[in-house]
Amino acid sequence: MPELPEVEVTRLGFADRIAGARIEAVRVGKPLRWALAVEPSELVGRTVLEVRRRGKYLLIDLDRGLLLMHLGMSGSLRFGAELPAAGVHDHFDLVTARGTLRLNDPRRFGAVVYAEDEASPLAVKLLGKLGVEPLGEGFDAAAFHAELRRRKAPIKQVLLAGDIVVGVGNIYASEALFLAGIRPTVSASRLSRPRASRLHAAVKEVLARAVARGGSTLRDFSDSEGRSGYFQLEANVYDRAGEPCRVCLTPIRWMKQGQRSTYFCPTCQKY
Repeated sequence: MPELPEVEVTRLGFADRIAGARIEAVRVGKPLRWALAVEPSELVGRTVLEVRRRGKYLLIDLDRGLLLMHLGMSGSLRFGAELPAAGVHDHFDLVTARGTLRLNDPRRFGAVVYAEDEASPLAVKLLGKLGVEPLGEGFDAAAFHAELRRRKAPIKQVLLAGDIVVGVGNIYASEALFLAGIRPTVSASRLSRPRASRLHAAVKEVLARAVARGGSTLRDFSDSEGRSGYFQLEANVYDRAGEPCRVCLTPIRWMKQGQRSTYFCPTCQKY
């Protein structure tokens, strides 16, 4: 599933190229997770202003309204001046004067939704409960610790919930907790301020490094130009069960948390 770094890598791959482009046509294929919420023809003639990201959502600002895109479990975007004919898994084409933005999604859990603005009920429903952006200036260490103190759930589950800090998905939660030396099962409320500060720094470092490496390609993720990510090749714990820890050589362990796979080093992450 594309997580925050993969979505940011996707955005960076086409945002500058599509900015300022006039929409010439919109093609909608098989139904996605949610309906477009506007007639495709109504988007023709509008201009793309910029492309932003909020958590795992891409926000394409138009001169009137905006499009919210989510890649779901298996979605990917391509942008180019000469894309091939749409295939069976290509479910949305935004044809502009500078190229076509295409959503490919074999499992169809992704979505493209139109909203008048971010204050509209539909946009608020999708974005309103998202936590602070971990790569933005608003991600404050003291405020992060204060929020963790209110949660008794295991710290990994709190990170995944996304209402304190958004976009720290399964891969990167495991990696950040390893970097901070924190056991995934410890209650969030038990973290001292120094330990929460280490985790705060680790979240920022891991996500920034993942973006720089093009994200993680575990199955089928690729960026807007079809390139794979490489962060998974340098992961410390994720998907490395039984392999030696890169720090202490203790075998990495695996367990289930909330139906998700968790990886950790029992020596480096004692508490």
